[in-house]
Amino acid sequence: MANSQRIDALAEEMFALELRTSPVYATQIGYPEYAGELPDLTRAGVEQHRLELSGLAERVRAVDPSTLDTERAITHEVLLRKISDALLSIEAAAYDYTVTPIPQTGMAASVLIGFPQTPIRTAEDADGYLARCQKVAAWLDVALARLADGRAAGRTPVRRLVANAVEQLDGYLESPLTDDPLLSVPDPVSGRASGWRDRLVGVVRDDVRPALAAYRDHLAREITETARSDEQVGLAHLPGGVELYQRLAATHTTTDLSIEDIHQTGLELVAALTGEMRELGARTLGLDNFADITNRLRTDPELFFSTPDEVQAAAQDALSRAQQELPRWLGLLPTIPCQVIPMTPYEVENGDLGHYQWPTRDGSRPGTYWINTYKPQTRPRFESQTLAFHESVPGHHTQLALSQELSTLPKFRQHAHVTAFSEGWALYVERLADEMGLYSGDIYRLGMISFDFWRACRLVVDTGMHALGWSRDRAVGYMLEHSALTRKNIENEIDRYIGWPGQALGYMIGRLEIRRLRGEAERRLGDRFSLPAFHSAVIGHGSLPLSVLGQVVDRWITEQL
Repeated sequence: MANSQRIDALAEEMFALELRTSPVYATQIGYPEYAGELPDLTRAGVEQHRLELSGLAERVRAVDPSTLDTERAITHEVLLRKISDALLSIEAAAYDYTVTPIPQTGMAASVLIGFPQTPIRTAEDADGYLARCQKVAAWLDVALARLADGRAAGRTPVRRLVANAVEQLDGYLESPLTDDPLLSVPDPVSGRASGWRDRLVGVVRDDVRPALAAYRDHLAREITETARSDEQVGLAHLPGGVELYQRLAATHTTTDLSIEDIHQTGLELVAALTGEMRELGARTLGLDNFADITNRLRTDPELFFSTPDEVQAAAQDALSRAQQELPRWLGLLPTIPCQVIPMTPYEVENGDLGHYQWPTRDGSRPGTYWINTYKPQTRPRFESQTLAFHESVPGHHTQLALSQELSTLPKFRQHAHVTAFSEGWALYVERLADEMGLYSGDIYRLGMISFDFWRACRLVVDTGMHALGWSRDRAVGYMLEHSALTRKNIENEIDRYIGWPGQALGYMIGRLEIRRLRGEAERRLGDRFSLPAFHSAVIGHGSLPLSVLGQVVDRWITEQL
Protein backbone atom coordinates (compact mmCIF):
# COMPACT_ATOMS: atom_id res chain seq x y z
CA MET A 1 0.00 0.00 0.00
CA ALA A 2 1.35 3.43 -0.95
CA ASN A 3 1.96 5.91 1.83
CA SER A 4 -0.82 8.20 0.57
CA GLN A 5 -3.34 5.36 0.84
CA ARG A 6 -1.89 4.34 4.18
CA ILE A 7 -2.31 7.79 5.74
CA ASP A 8 -5.85 8.03 4.35
CA ALA A 9 -6.69 4.72 5.98
CA LEU A 10 -5.15 5.78 9.28
CA ALA A 11 -7.17 9.01 9.25
CA GLU A 12 -10.35 7.01 8.70
CA GLU A 13 -9.37 4.68 11.53
CA MET A 14 -8.81 7.63 13.87
CA PHE A 15 -12.18 9.13 12.98
CA ALA A 16 -13.96 5.82 13.59
CA LEU A 17 -12.23 5.56 16.96
CA GLU A 18 -13.31 9.09 17.88
CA LEU A 19 -16.92 8.34 16.99
CA ARG A 20 -16.92 5.07 18.90
CA THR A 21 -15.48 6.61 22.06
CA SER A 22 -17.65 9.77 21.84
CA PRO A 23 -21.01 8.38 20.67
CA VAL A 24 -23.14 11.29 21.93
CA TYR A 25 -21.04 13.69 19.86
CA ALA A 26 -21.16 11.23 16.95
CA THR A 27 -24.95 11.25 16.81
CA GLN A 28 -25.13 15.03 17.24
CA ILE A 29 -23.08 15.55 14.06
CA GLY A 30 -25.12 12.99 12.12
CA TYR A 31 -23.83 9.44 12.64
CA PRO A 32 -27.00 7.66 13.84
CA GLU A 33 -25.38 4.23 14.09
CA TYR A 34 -24.03 5.36 17.49
CA ALA A 35 -27.41 6.51 18.83
CA GLY A 36 -27.71 3.60 21.26
CA GLU A 37 -24.26 3.99 22.80
CA LEU A 38 -22.61 5.89 25.66
CA PRO A 39 -18.89 6.46 26.35
CA ASP A 40 -17.19 3.53 28.05
CA LEU A 41 -15.86 4.94 31.32
CA THR A 42 -14.80 1.63 32.81
CA ARG A 43 -11.11 1.11 33.53
CA ALA A 44 -11.01 -1.76 31.05
CA GLY A 45 -12.67 0.34 28.35
CA VAL A 46 -10.32 3.27 28.92
CA GLU A 47 -7.28 0.98 28.82
CA GLN A 48 -8.48 -0.54 25.55
CA HIS A 49 -8.86 2.95 24.12
CA ARG A 50 -5.32 3.83 25.23
CA LEU A 51 -3.89 0.73 23.54
CA GLU A 52 -5.72 1.50 20.31
CA LEU A 53 -4.44 5.07 20.28
CA SER A 54 -0.87 4.01 21.05
CA GLY A 55 -0.91 1.44 18.26
CA LEU A 56 -2.36 3.97 15.84
CA ALA A 57 0.36 6.48 16.72
CA GLU A 58 3.09 3.93 15.94
CA ARG A 59 1.61 3.28 12.51
CA VAL A 60 1.29 7.00 11.76
CA ARG A 61 4.91 7.61 12.75
CA ALA A 62 5.95 4.80 10.41
CA VAL A 63 4.72 6.86 7.44
CA ASP A 64 7.37 9.25 6.09
CA PRO A 65 5.59 12.64 5.70
CA SER A 66 8.08 13.70 3.00
CA THR A 67 6.46 11.12 0.68
CA LEU A 68 3.02 12.69 1.02
CA ASP A 69 1.34 15.51 -0.87
CA THR A 70 0.64 18.76 0.96
CA GLU A 71 -2.77 17.95 2.42
CA ARG A 72 -1.78 14.43 3.45
CA ALA A 73 1.35 15.80 5.13
CA ILE A 74 -0.94 18.11 7.10
CA THR A 75 -3.13 15.12 7.96
CA HIS A 76 -0.03 13.29 9.21
CA GLU A 77 0.83 16.16 11.59
CA VAL A 78 -2.73 16.63 12.80
CA LEU A 79 -3.11 12.90 13.46
CA LEU A 80 -0.03 12.80 15.67
CA ARG A 81 -1.17 15.84 17.61
CA LYS A 82 -4.74 14.61 18.11
CA ILE A 83 -3.58 11.17 19.21
CA SER A 84 -1.18 12.75 21.68
CA ASP A 85 -3.97 14.93 23.06
CA ALA A 86 -6.33 11.96 23.37
CA LEU A 87 -3.71 10.00 25.29
CA LEU A 88 -3.20 12.96 27.61
CA SER A 89 -6.94 13.12 28.20
CA ILE A 90 -6.86 9.51 29.34
CA GLU A 91 -3.91 10.27 31.62
CA ALA A 92 -5.74 13.30 33.06
CA ALA A 93 -8.54 10.97 34.26
CA ALA A 94 -10.91 13.91 34.71
CA TYR A 95 -13.84 11.59 35.47
CA ASP A 96 -12.12 10.76 38.76
CA TYR A 97 -12.42 14.28 40.17
CA THR A 98 -14.78 16.36 38.01
CA VAL A 99 -18.42 17.19 38.75
CA THR A 100 -19.91 20.21 36.98
CA PRO A 101 -23.27 21.41 35.61
CA ILE A 102 -21.93 22.03 32.08
CA PRO A 103 -22.47 19.40 29.35
CA GLN A 104 -18.86 19.40 28.15
CA THR A 105 -17.56 17.99 31.44
CA GLY A 106 -20.61 17.11 33.57
CA MET A 107 -22.20 13.66 33.53
CA ALA A 108 -25.79 14.58 34.42
CA ALA A 109 -25.59 17.72 32.28
CA SER A 110 -24.60 15.67 29.25
CA VAL A 111 -27.78 13.62 29.73
CA LEU A 112 -30.12 16.57 30.27
CA ILE A 113 -28.61 18.84 27.61
CA GLY A 114 -26.74 16.57 25.21
CA PHE A 115 -29.25 13.75 24.74
CA PRO A 116 -32.15 15.93 23.49
CA GLN A 117 -29.90 17.31 20.75
CA THR A 118 -29.76 13.89 19.10
CA PRO A 119 -31.19 14.06 15.55
CA ILE A 120 -33.96 11.48 15.13
CA ARG A 121 -35.23 10.96 11.58
CA THR A 122 -35.89 7.23 11.27
CA ALA A 123 -37.36 4.41 13.32
CA GLU A 124 -33.81 3.07 13.77
CA ASP A 125 -32.66 6.43 15.16
CA ALA A 126 -35.57 6.39 17.60
CA ASP A 127 -34.83 2.87 18.78
CA GLY A 128 -31.17 3.80 19.27
CA TYR A 129 -32.15 6.81 21.37
CA LEU A 130 -34.37 4.60 23.52
CA ALA A 131 -31.50 2.14 24.00
CA ARG A 132 -29.19 4.98 25.07
CA CYS A 133 -31.68 6.17 27.68
CA GLN A 134 -31.94 2.61 29.01
CA LYS A 135 -28.18 2.62 29.67
CA VAL A 136 -28.11 5.79 31.77
CA ALA A 137 -28.43 4.09 35.17
CA ALA A 138 -25.49 1.74 34.60
CA TRP A 139 -23.44 4.57 33.10
CA LEU A 140 -23.95 6.79 36.14
CA ASP A 141 -22.97 3.89 38.40
CA VAL A 142 -19.63 3.68 36.59
CA ALA A 143 -19.23 7.46 36.92
CA LEU A 144 -19.71 7.21 40.68
CA ALA A 145 -17.19 4.36 40.83
CA ARG A 146 -14.69 6.60 39.03
CA LEU A 147 -15.27 9.35 41.60
CA ALA A 148 -14.63 6.80 44.36
CA ASP A 149 -11.34 5.86 42.67
CA GLY A 150 -10.39 9.53 42.56
CA ARG A 151 -11.13 10.01 46.23
CA ALA A 152 -8.97 7.00 47.10
CA ALA A 153 -6.10 8.62 45.14
CA GLY A 154 -6.54 11.99 46.86
CA ARG A 155 -8.28 13.58 43.88
CA THR A 156 -11.72 15.05 44.64
CA PRO A 157 -14.16 17.45 42.95
CA VAL A 158 -14.82 21.05 44.00
CA ARG A 159 -17.68 21.42 46.47
CA ARG A 160 -19.23 24.46 44.83
CA LEU A 161 -19.43 22.75 41.45
CA VAL A 162 -20.94 19.65 43.07
CA ALA A 163 -23.58 21.90 44.65
CA ASN A 164 -24.27 23.50 41.26
CA ALA A 165 -24.77 20.07 39.70
CA VAL A 166 -27.10 19.05 42.54
CA GLU A 167 -29.09 22.27 42.05
CA GLN A 168 -29.36 21.53 38.34
CA LEU A 169 -30.68 18.04 39.07
CA ASP A 170 -33.10 19.36 41.68
CA GLY A 171 -34.64 21.63 39.06
CA TYR A 172 -34.95 18.72 36.68
CA LEU A 173 -36.41 16.27 39.20
CA GLU A 174 -38.94 18.81 40.45
CA SER A 175 -40.26 19.38 36.93
CA PRO A 176 -43.23 17.33 35.69
CA LEU A 177 -42.59 14.31 33.49
CA THR A 178 -44.47 16.02 30.66
CA ASP A 179 -41.77 18.71 30.55
CA ASP A 180 -38.84 16.29 30.63
CA PRO A 181 -36.24 17.37 28.02
CA LEU A 182 -35.48 13.73 27.18
CA LEU A 183 -39.02 13.46 25.83
CA SER A 184 -38.65 16.54 23.58
CA VAL A 185 -37.26 14.50 20.68
CA PRO A 186 -39.65 13.75 17.81
CA ASP A 187 -41.21 10.38 17.03
CA PRO A 188 -40.22 9.92 13.36
CA VAL A 189 -43.15 7.56 12.73
CA SER A 190 -45.94 9.14 14.74
CA GLY A 191 -48.47 6.70 16.08
CA ARG A 192 -46.69 3.61 14.79
CA ALA A 193 -47.84 0.32 16.22
CA SER A 194 -44.64 -0.28 18.16
CA GLY A 195 -45.66 2.35 20.71
CA TRP A 196 -42.17 3.86 20.77
CA ARG A 197 -43.29 7.09 22.43
CA ASP A 198 -45.01 5.19 25.25
CA ARG A 199 -41.90 3.05 25.76
CA LEU A 200 -39.68 6.13 25.90
CA VAL A 201 -41.95 7.74 28.51
CA GLY A 202 -41.75 4.56 30.56
CA VAL A 203 -37.95 4.40 30.37
CA VAL A 204 -37.54 8.06 31.33
CA ARG A 205 -40.07 7.74 34.18
CA ASP A 206 -38.97 4.37 35.57
CA ASP A 207 -35.24 4.27 34.75
CA VAL A 208 -33.66 7.62 33.88
CA ARG A 209 -35.28 9.88 36.46
CA PRO A 210 -34.72 7.44 39.38
CA ALA A 211 -31.10 6.98 38.23
CA LEU A 212 -30.51 10.73 38.13
CA ALA A 213 -32.18 11.06 41.54
CA ALA A 214 -29.85 8.41 42.98
CA TYR A 215 -26.86 10.10 41.34
CA ARG A 216 -27.98 13.44 42.80
CA ASP A 217 -28.32 11.97 46.29
CA HIS A 218 -24.88 10.38 46.10
CA LEU A 219 -23.36 13.71 45.06
CA ALA A 220 -25.11 15.51 47.90
CA ARG A 221 -24.24 12.97 50.59
CA GLU A 222 -20.99 11.25 49.67
CA ILE A 223 -19.17 13.46 47.20
CA THR A 224 -19.84 16.78 48.94
CA GLU A 225 -18.37 15.45 52.17
CA THR A 226 -14.81 15.21 50.83
CA ALA A 227 -15.00 17.82 48.06
CA ARG A 228 -12.52 20.68 47.85
CA SER A 229 -13.34 24.14 49.20
CA ASP A 230 -13.26 27.47 47.34
CA GLU A 231 -9.73 27.90 48.66
CA GLN A 232 -8.50 24.84 46.74
CA VAL A 233 -10.30 24.89 43.41
CA GLY A 234 -7.31 24.37 41.09
CA LEU A 235 -5.41 21.30 39.95
CA ALA A 236 -2.48 22.68 41.93
CA HIS A 237 -4.17 21.22 45.02
CA LEU A 238 -4.27 17.65 43.62
CA PRO A 239 -1.35 15.18 43.66
CA GLY A 240 0.76 15.90 40.57
CA GLY A 241 -1.70 18.61 39.58
CA VAL A 242 0.71 21.30 38.40
CA GLU A 243 2.51 18.92 36.04
CA LEU A 244 -0.83 17.67 34.75
CA TYR A 245 -1.99 21.24 34.17
CA GLN A 246 1.13 22.08 32.14
CA ARG A 247 0.29 19.19 29.81
CA LEU A 248 -3.36 20.23 29.60
CA ALA A 249 -2.27 23.77 28.76
CA ALA A 250 -0.10 22.41 25.95
CA THR A 251 -3.06 20.36 24.70
CA HIS A 252 -5.51 23.26 24.63
CA THR A 253 -3.06 25.80 23.18
CA THR A 254 -1.18 23.36 20.90
CA THR A 255 2.01 25.19 21.88
CA ASP A 256 4.96 24.57 24.18
CA LEU A 257 4.46 27.85 26.06
CA SER A 258 5.25 27.61 29.75
CA ILE A 259 2.63 28.38 32.38
CA GLU A 260 4.75 31.33 33.49
CA ASP A 261 4.83 32.77 29.96
CA ILE A 262 1.07 32.39 29.55
CA HIS A 263 0.39 34.07 32.89
CA GLN A 264 2.73 36.96 32.07
CA THR A 265 1.18 37.40 28.62
CA GLY A 266 -2.20 37.80 30.28
CA LEU A 267 -0.92 40.43 32.69
CA GLU A 268 0.67 42.44 29.86
CA LEU A 269 -2.47 42.28 27.71
CA VAL A 270 -4.65 43.48 30.58
CA ALA A 271 -2.34 46.46 31.11
CA ALA A 272 -2.43 47.40 27.42
CA LEU A 273 -6.21 47.04 27.16
CA THR A 274 -6.72 49.32 30.15
CA GLY A 275 -5.43 52.28 28.14
CA GLU A 276 -7.66 51.42 25.18
CA MET A 277 -10.72 51.13 27.42
CA ARG A 278 -10.01 54.50 29.04
CA GLU A 279 -9.68 56.23 25.65
CA LEU A 280 -12.91 54.79 24.26
CA GLY A 281 -14.71 55.29 27.58
CA ALA A 282 -13.87 59.00 27.51
CA ARG A 283 -15.26 59.32 23.98
CA THR A 284 -18.37 57.22 24.58
CA LEU A 285 -19.33 57.70 28.22
CA GLY A 286 -17.43 60.82 29.21
CA LEU A 287 -15.43 58.74 31.69
CA ASP A 288 -11.68 58.04 31.57
CA ASN A 289 -11.22 56.24 34.89
CA PHE A 290 -11.24 52.48 34.36
CA ALA A 291 -13.17 51.70 37.55
CA ASP A 292 -15.79 54.33 36.70
CA ILE A 293 -16.18 52.94 33.17
CA THR A 294 -16.64 49.34 34.31
CA ASN A 295 -19.02 50.41 37.07
CA ARG A 296 -21.17 52.27 34.53
CA LEU A 297 -21.15 49.31 32.17
CA ARG A 298 -22.22 46.98 34.98
CA THR A 299 -24.91 49.13 36.58
CA ASP A 300 -26.57 51.36 33.99
CA PRO A 301 -29.97 49.71 33.32
CA GLU A 302 -30.09 51.37 29.91
CA LEU A 303 -27.22 49.12 28.83
CA PHE A 304 -29.05 45.87 29.65
CA PHE A 305 -31.85 43.94 28.02
CA SER A 306 -35.39 43.80 29.38
CA THR A 307 -36.85 40.64 27.87
CA PRO A 308 -35.59 37.28 26.59
CA ASP A 309 -36.95 38.13 23.15
CA GLU A 310 -34.71 41.22 23.01
CA VAL A 311 -31.65 39.08 23.75
CA GLN A 312 -32.48 36.66 20.96
CA ALA A 313 -33.42 39.41 18.48
CA ALA A 314 -30.12 41.22 19.03
CA ALA A 315 -28.21 38.01 18.37
CA GLN A 316 -30.19 37.33 15.20
CA ASP A 317 -29.68 40.88 13.93
CA ALA A 318 -25.90 40.74 14.41
CA LEU A 319 -25.75 37.35 12.69
CA SER A 320 -27.79 38.56 9.71
CA ARG A 321 -25.71 41.69 9.17
CA ALA A 322 -22.45 39.76 9.42
CA GLN A 323 -23.68 37.14 6.96
CA GLN A 324 -24.48 39.83 4.42
CA GLU A 325 -21.04 41.48 4.69
CA LEU A 326 -18.91 38.33 4.93
CA PRO A 327 -18.32 37.58 1.19
CA ARG A 328 -16.16 40.71 0.90
CA TRP A 329 -13.80 39.42 3.61
CA LEU A 330 -13.53 35.69 3.07
CA GLY A 331 -12.94 33.70 -0.09
CA LEU A 332 -14.40 30.46 1.26
CA LEU A 333 -17.92 30.41 2.71
CA PRO A 334 -20.07 27.63 4.17
CA THR A 335 -23.42 26.92 2.56
CA ILE A 336 -25.15 25.58 5.69
CA PRO A 337 -27.07 28.33 7.56
CA CYS A 338 -26.90 29.20 11.26
CA GLN A 339 -29.88 29.50 13.62
CA VAL A 340 -30.23 31.28 16.97
CA ILE A 341 -32.03 29.34 19.73
CA PRO A 342 -32.37 30.05 23.48
CA MET A 343 -30.60 27.59 25.81
CA THR A 344 -32.62 25.00 27.70
CA PRO A 345 -33.76 25.79 31.26
CA TYR A 346 -31.34 23.21 32.67
CA GLU A 347 -28.17 25.05 31.65
CA VAL A 348 -28.97 28.75 31.97
CA GLU A 349 -28.56 29.41 35.70
CA ASN A 350 -24.89 28.42 35.84
CA GLY A 351 -24.29 28.38 32.11
CA ASP A 352 -22.17 30.46 29.77
CA LEU A 353 -23.33 33.49 27.79
CA GLY A 354 -23.74 31.44 24.63
CA HIS A 355 -22.17 28.65 22.64
CA TYR A 356 -22.18 27.07 19.19
CA GLN A 357 -23.21 23.59 18.08
CA TRP A 358 -22.03 22.07 14.80
CA PRO A 359 -24.58 21.30 12.09
CA THR A 360 -25.29 17.70 11.18
CA ARG A 361 -23.14 16.48 8.32
CA ASP A 362 -26.12 16.23 5.94
CA GLY A 363 -27.32 19.75 6.77
CA SER A 364 -30.65 18.55 8.15
CA ARG A 365 -29.95 20.57 11.30
CA PRO A 366 -28.14 23.88 10.71
CA GLY A 367 -25.40 25.24 12.90
CA THR A 368 -26.86 26.53 16.15
CA TYR A 369 -25.94 29.54 18.24
CA TRP A 370 -27.38 28.73 21.67
CA ILE A 371 -27.99 32.04 23.44
CA ASN A 372 -28.53 32.44 27.20
CA THR A 373 -31.68 34.57 27.59
CA TYR A 374 -32.13 33.84 31.31
CA LYS A 375 -32.59 36.94 33.50
CA PRO A 376 -32.28 39.36 30.56
CA GLN A 377 -31.76 42.31 32.89
CA THR A 378 -28.32 40.81 33.63
CA ARG A 379 -27.43 40.51 29.91
CA PRO A 380 -25.55 43.58 28.60
CA ARG A 381 -26.67 45.00 25.27
CA PHE A 382 -23.18 46.38 24.61
CA GLU A 383 -21.64 42.87 24.60
CA SER A 384 -24.35 41.21 22.49
CA GLN A 385 -22.87 41.95 19.07
CA THR A 386 -19.39 40.77 19.98
CA LEU A 387 -20.81 37.54 21.41
CA ALA A 388 -22.86 36.92 18.26
CA PHE A 389 -19.91 37.53 15.93
CA HIS A 390 -17.83 35.09 18.02
CA GLU A 391 -20.37 32.28 18.19
CA SER A 392 -22.01 32.53 14.77
CA VAL A 393 -20.75 34.59 11.80
CA PRO A 394 -17.92 35.23 11.05
CA GLY A 395 -16.82 33.13 14.05
CA HIS A 396 -17.56 29.54 14.98
CA HIS A 397 -20.28 28.87 12.42
CA THR A 398 -18.26 30.22 9.53
CA GLN A 399 -15.17 28.21 10.44
CA LEU A 400 -16.69 24.95 11.72
CA ALA A 401 -19.51 24.63 9.19
CA LEU A 402 -17.01 25.33 6.40
CA SER A 403 -14.72 22.65 7.80
CA GLN A 404 -17.50 20.07 7.47
CA GLU A 405 -17.96 21.07 3.82
CA LEU A 406 -14.30 20.61 2.83
CA SER A 407 -15.07 17.37 1.04
CA THR A 408 -11.50 16.80 -0.19
CA LEU A 409 -10.33 16.41 3.41
CA PRO A 410 -10.68 13.16 5.36
CA LYS A 411 -13.66 13.10 7.75
CA PHE A 412 -11.19 13.12 10.61
CA ARG A 413 -10.13 16.65 9.65
CA GLN A 414 -13.57 17.86 8.56
CA HIS A 415 -14.83 17.28 12.11
CA ALA A 416 -11.61 17.99 14.04
CA HIS A 417 -11.86 20.53 16.85
CA VAL A 418 -8.70 22.23 18.08
CA THR A 419 -9.45 24.65 20.90
CA ALA A 420 -6.70 27.17 20.14
CA PHE A 421 -7.59 27.24 16.46
CA SER A 422 -11.40 27.36 16.61
CA GLU A 423 -11.57 29.65 19.63
CA GLY A 424 -8.61 31.68 18.38
CA TRP A 425 -10.41 32.29 15.08
CA ALA A 426 -13.66 33.22 16.84
CA LEU A 427 -11.79 35.71 19.04
CA TYR A 428 -9.81 37.08 16.07
CA VAL A 429 -13.04 37.90 14.21
CA GLU A 430 -14.38 39.93 17.13
CA ARG A 431 -11.83 42.58 16.12
CA LEU A 432 -12.22 41.78 12.42
CA ALA A 433 -15.91 42.66 12.79
CA ASP A 434 -14.82 46.22 13.59
CA GLU A 435 -12.80 46.33 10.37
CA MET A 436 -15.91 45.04 8.59
CA GLY A 437 -17.97 47.94 10.00
CA LEU A 438 -20.35 45.62 11.83
CA TYR A 439 -20.48 47.34 15.22
CA SER A 440 -23.44 49.71 15.52
CA GLY A 441 -21.58 52.30 17.59
CA ASP A 442 -18.84 52.98 20.11
CA ILE A 443 -20.82 51.46 22.96
CA TYR A 444 -20.61 48.10 21.16
CA ARG A 445 -16.88 48.64 20.62
CA LEU A 446 -16.63 48.93 24.39
CA GLY A 447 -18.21 45.49 24.44
CA MET A 448 -15.53 44.30 22.02
CA ILE A 449 -12.78 45.58 24.32
CA SER A 450 -14.59 44.17 27.35
CA PHE A 451 -14.49 40.74 25.72
CA ASP A 452 -10.77 41.18 25.04
CA PHE A 453 -10.29 41.86 28.75
CA TRP A 454 -12.30 38.73 29.50
CA ARG A 455 -10.04 36.50 27.38
CA ALA A 456 -6.84 38.19 28.57
CA CYS A 457 -7.98 37.71 32.17
CA ARG A 458 -8.47 34.01 31.44
CA LEU A 459 -4.73 33.63 30.90
CA VAL A 460 -4.18 35.08 34.37
CA VAL A 461 -6.92 33.39 36.40
CA ASP A 462 -6.79 29.94 34.78
CA THR A 463 -3.06 29.66 35.37
CA GLY A 464 -3.52 31.38 38.71
CA MET A 465 -5.94 28.77 40.04
CA HIS A 466 -4.54 25.61 38.46
CA ALA A 467 -0.79 26.30 38.68
CA LEU A 468 -0.32 29.00 41.31
CA GLY A 469 -2.96 27.84 43.78
CA TRP A 470 -5.28 30.87 43.66
CA SER A 471 -8.60 30.63 45.49
CA ARG A 472 -11.90 31.07 43.68
CA ASP A 473 -12.44 34.44 45.40
CA ARG A 474 -9.08 35.71 44.22
CA ALA A 475 -9.87 34.70 40.62
CA VAL A 476 -13.33 36.31 40.77
CA GLY A 477 -11.84 39.44 42.30
CA TYR A 478 -9.21 39.74 39.59
CA MET A 479 -11.82 39.59 36.82
CA LEU A 480 -14.09 42.05 38.63
CA GLU A 481 -11.19 44.50 38.83
CA HIS A 482 -10.01 43.98 35.24
CA SER A 483 -13.15 43.51 33.13
CA ALA A 484 -16.65 44.89 32.67
CA LEU A 485 -18.38 41.51 33.01
CA THR A 486 -21.09 41.33 35.64
CA ARG A 487 -20.37 39.43 38.84
CA LYS A 488 -22.79 36.65 37.90
CA ASN A 489 -21.17 36.13 34.51
CA ILE A 490 -17.71 36.20 36.09
CA GLU A 491 -18.68 33.62 38.69
CA ASN A 492 -20.14 31.33 36.00
CA GLU A 493 -16.98 31.74 33.96
CA ILE A 494 -14.64 31.04 36.87
CA ASP A 495 -16.62 27.90 37.70
CA ARG A 496 -16.25 26.77 34.09
CA TYR A 497 -12.47 27.24 34.25
CA ILE A 498 -12.38 25.26 37.49
CA GLY A 499 -14.21 22.33 35.90
CA TRP A 500 -12.39 22.45 32.55
CA PRO A 501 -8.70 23.20 33.29
CA GLY A 502 -6.68 24.78 30.49
CA GLN A 503 -9.48 25.05 27.94
CA ALA A 504 -9.90 28.79 28.50
CA LEU A 505 -6.26 29.42 27.52
CA GLY A 506 -6.81 28.52 23.89
CA TYR A 507 -8.88 31.60 22.99
CA MET A 508 -6.33 34.38 23.40
CA ILE A 509 -3.29 32.24 22.57
CA GLY A 510 -4.98 31.27 19.30
CA ARG A 511 -6.00 34.84 18.48
CA LEU A 512 -2.49 36.14 19.12
CA GLU A 513 -1.02 33.54 16.77
CA ILE A 514 -3.50 34.24 13.94
CA ARG A 515 -2.85 37.97 14.30
CA ARG A 516 0.92 37.35 14.31
CA LEU A 517 0.65 35.29 11.12
CA ARG A 518 -1.43 38.00 9.46
CA GLY A 519 1.20 40.59 10.36
CA GLU A 520 3.93 38.36 8.95
CA ALA A 521 1.98 37.87 5.72
CA GLU A 522 1.34 41.60 5.36
CA ARG A 523 5.03 42.35 5.91
CA ARG A 524 6.34 39.76 3.46
CA LEU A 525 3.74 40.22 0.72
CA GLY A 526 3.27 43.98 0.77
CA ASP A 527 0.97 44.99 -2.10
CA ARG A 528 0.41 41.33 -2.95
CA PHE A 529 -1.34 40.70 0.36
CA SER A 530 -5.07 39.90 0.13
CA LEU A 531 -7.00 39.71 3.37
CA PRO A 532 -9.80 37.47 1.98
CA ALA A 533 -7.17 35.13 0.58
CA PHE A 534 -5.31 35.09 3.91
CA HIS A 535 -8.51 34.21 5.75
CA SER A 536 -9.19 31.41 3.27
CA ALA A 537 -5.66 30.09 3.81
CA VAL A 538 -6.22 30.08 7.57
CA ILE A 539 -9.58 28.28 7.72
CA GLY A 540 -9.46 26.43 4.41
CA HIS A 541 -7.80 23.33 5.86
CA GLY A 542 -10.08 22.61 8.81
CA SER A 543 -9.09 23.07 12.44
CA LEU A 544 -5.31 22.85 12.82
CA PRO A 545 -2.87 22.81 15.73
CA LEU A 546 -1.19 26.20 15.87
CA SER A 547 2.20 24.69 15.00
CA VAL A 548 0.73 23.22 11.82
CA LEU A 549 -1.13 26.44 11.03
CA GLY A 550 2.16 28.31 11.03
CA GLN A 551 3.54 25.92 8.41
CA VAL A 552 0.40 26.23 6.27
CA VAL A 553 0.45 30.03 6.28
CA ASP A 554 4.18 30.15 5.61
CA ARG A 555 3.70 27.93 2.57
CA TRP A 556 0.80 30.11 1.37
CA ILE A 557 2.95 33.24 1.69
CA THR A 558 5.74 31.61 -0.32
CA GLU A 559 3.27 30.67 -3.06
CA GLN A 560 2.17 34.31 -3.40
CA LEU A 561 5.71 35.64 -3.92
